[in-house]
Amino acid sequence: MKMWRGKWLLMVILCCVFMVGCREDVAQVDKEAGQEEGDKPLQIGLSIDSFVIERWIRDRDVFVSTAKELGAEVNVQNANGDVNEQIEQIKYFIKKRMDVIVVVAGDSEALSDVLKKAKEAGIKTVSYDRLIKNAGADIYISFDNEEVGRLMAKSLNQKIPEGGKVFMIQGPQTDNNVRLIRNGFDLEINKNLEVVYENNCDGWIAENAYNYAKEALEEHPDVKGIMCGNDDLATQVFRALSEDRLAGKVYLVGQDGDLMACQRIMEGTQTMTAFKYVEEEARLGAEYAVKLGRGEPLEGVKKTIYDGTYEVPYLELSPVAVNKENMDSVIIKGGFHSKEDVYLNVKQQ
Repeated sequence: MKMWRGKWLLMVILCCVFMVGCREDVAQVDKEAGQEEGDKPLQIGLSIDSFVIERWIRDRDVFVSTAKELGAEVNVQNANGDVNEQIEQIKYFIKKRMDVIVVVAGDSEALSDVLKKAKEAGIKTVSYDRLIKNAGADIYISFDNEEVGRLMAKSLNQKIPEGGKVFMIQGPQTDNNVRLIRNGFDLEINKNLEVVYENNCDGWIAENAYNYAKEALEEHPDVKGIMCGNDDLATQVFRALSEDRLAGKVYLVGQDGDLMACQRIMEGTQTMTAFKYVEEEARLGAEYAVKLGRGEPLEGVKKTIYDGTYEVPYLELSPVAVNKENMDSVIIKGGFHSKEDVYLNVKQQ
C-alpha cells in the first residue's frame, strides 16, 4: 500500500513538472510570436499607373529591391492605365493599413480625394515622379520636368538656327509632368521656330503618336523638328517619318533614354533624349518611403512645390540631355544600356 502511494505521489510530481514545462514552452512561443509581430516589416503599397512606358519596370524593380534591403515589404499594384482601378487599389492599401502609399499617378487630379483619405487614416503618402494635385502628399520625388522641356527646346534651337516648323506630340494632359515640360519648352524655344501642330496621346498610348504624325505630315511635309513627350512616342513618330523618307532629315527629340531611342541617336535618326536617372529616383523613392514610415526626418529635402493647395516637400532630381557626343559617358558608362545594344546597328567607335 505504501509502495502504491509512493508511486502515485511520484506520478503527480512528474505531471506537475511536465505541466510547468509546457507552460514555460507556451510562454516562450507566445513571447517569440509577440517579438515577430512587433518586428513586422514596414508595409509599403506601390500603385503604378501602367507599365506601358518602358522605364516603369526599371523603377519598380529598383524600388522593391531597395525597400527589401531596408527591411520593408512592397505590395505592387498595376492599374493598367485605368484611373478608377488605381483609386480602388489605393483604397485597398488603406484597408490593409499600409504604413506608406507610393503612387505613380495616371491622373494628377482624380487621385486627390483618395490620397487625402489615406492621410486621414494616418498613412504616409508619396507622389512619385508625377505630382498629385491638392493632396498634400508627405513628399514629392521627381525630376525637374520644366528642365526636360528646356533641354528639348535647346536641342531644336541648336539644330534649326534658321527657324522653321515644329510639331509637338505629347503625353496626356492629365499627367502634370506634361504641363511642366510644356512650360519649359515654351520658355526656351526660339521665336523663329513655329509650332504648327500639337496633340496629346491619352494614356501615353504610343500608337496614337504615329497617327498624329501622319496627320501632321500631310499638312506640313516641310517640318523641321518634332518634340515628343517621351521616347516611346518618338518611336512611333520615327515610323511615320521613315514611311515618308524623312527619318534623319527631321530633328526628333524625346525623353527617358529608352534603348531604341539611344540606338536611333547613334544611327542619326533621333537628335537627343532627355535622360533621367530613373534607378536613382527609384532608390531614393524607396529610401524616403522607409524614412516616412519610420518617422525619420527627410534629410536633404530642401525645396517645396505647390500642389494647388499645399506646399509639398520636393526632392528634385536633374535630367541630362543625351546625344551622340555623351552617349558613352552617360548611358553606357552609367550602366543604363550596354554598348553592344546601343551600337547594335552602327560601328562601335
